[in-house]
Amino acid sequence: MKELSKLILEDMKPALGVTEPGAIAFAVAKARSYVEGAPICVNVALNSGMYKNAFTCGIPNSPEVGNVFAAALGVVAGNADKGLEALADVEPEDNDKARKLVEEGKVTVALCGITSRIFIDAAVKTELGEAVVTIRDSHTNITKIIVNGKVEFASEDEKKEESERTEEAAVIHQYTLQQLYDYSKSVDIKEIEFIKEAYKVNLELFEEGLHHPRTTFTKYLLKKNKGKIISDCEQTTASLLCNAAIEARVIGLDKPAMSITGSGAHGIIATMPLYGAYKVNGYTEEELLRATALSYLICMYIKEYSGKLSAFCGCAIAAGTGMACGLVYLRGGTVEIMEHTIQNIASSITGMICDGGNQGCTMKGIAAVDAAYQSVDLAMNGVSVDKVHGINGKTPEETMKHMGLIASPGMIGTEKTIVEIFENKMK
Repeated sequence: MKELSKLILEDMKPALGVTEPGAIAFAVAKARSYVEGAPICVNVALNSGMYKNAFTCGIPNSPEVGNVFAAALGVVAGNADKGLEALADVEPEDNDKARKLVEEGKVTVALCGITSRIFIDAAVKTELGEAVVTIRDSHTNITKIIVNGKVEFASEDEKKEESERTEEAAVIHQYTLQQLYDYSKSVDIKEIEFIKEAYKVNLELFEEGLHHPRTTFTKYLLKKNKGKIISDCEQTTASLLCNAAIEARVIGLDKPAMSITGSGAHGIIATMPLYGAYKVNGYTEEELLRATALSYLICMYIKEYSGKLSAFCGCAIAAGTGMACGLVYLRGGTVEIMEHTIQNIASSITGMICDGGNQGCTMKGIAAVDAAYQSVDLAMNGVSVDKVHGINGKTPEETMKHMGLIASPGMIGTEKTIVEIFENKMK
């Protein structure tokens, strides 16, 4: 299997609800699995991105929202063996137990730093013992486990002093846009057939959103698409497919999304509008899979610069850029047109803030689809923001790097302000 195929395969993961509550529940459930007895307290520390993204986010199988309740459910009913779907088995009575723990003040979640680097430290204390699980860099990457004061596991990176840790260059950054395109166009189609699973998962999530009484944006997007799932309008079809799935995800409906770069919304935006284009225009399944591979890779390229969690909306910016280039691919456009498309997006929605996983993600998804379609249409007709302007670079690779750097380190101050706004709302 080619290196780029492996990168996509290893990055694609199903995630129930928004990824951050799932990761919190996973960490707590993992710690809980090491100690017997009734829980006395749960203390979780999070980096700003984790804290922000889960702050008011819907939780699967629960009417509640937020990081504290995700932690409480993790200790009561989380299944660590299910990873980011740790809350898949939650029953109504589990919500009552979790609510009791929260009301008794036995669950705390604290902010431990303003950084885009993922960090979770979950400590569970029971009548019979205490366990602490530490996660860094990706949502399920456990780097340390301590049980009753004894280190049971520590990764090699965790053993190093902070000053010894080095950031390795991302593999994806070794490639140019031309090379990503060439790979997507020429890779053996059987090698990327696993991408079909992303559409299976995301379409099931879309159906859940379409028919669930709690969704609101979805109902209007369906009306706007002439009451049809697939109409003769590509853009309104794409927006419906994409944003019904996002709305279902952020309100915590009980179906997973296929995530990319650690985010379900990234995975949805990188795929579902392409599916709309495929259905409306009659592209082949092979064309869809190749366009999706390119979409994923461009999303990953930008995200490796911005960090997994930051103050900008990577769903709209990174996944939206990837999806836009996928649309160019489906329309038979050249790499040069993709470069111009990237320049148009870089000059428009870069800087859109991320204020956590919440209902606003649906609005951001709508904006992303609109920006992508406008950027593609303009580029396909020879209109783009010249590379001399703004953050556009001399090459598409440089432009994508600049887009990522706007988030980190560029928006660290913005992240701090967003978190302060959240904390002030709690007072």
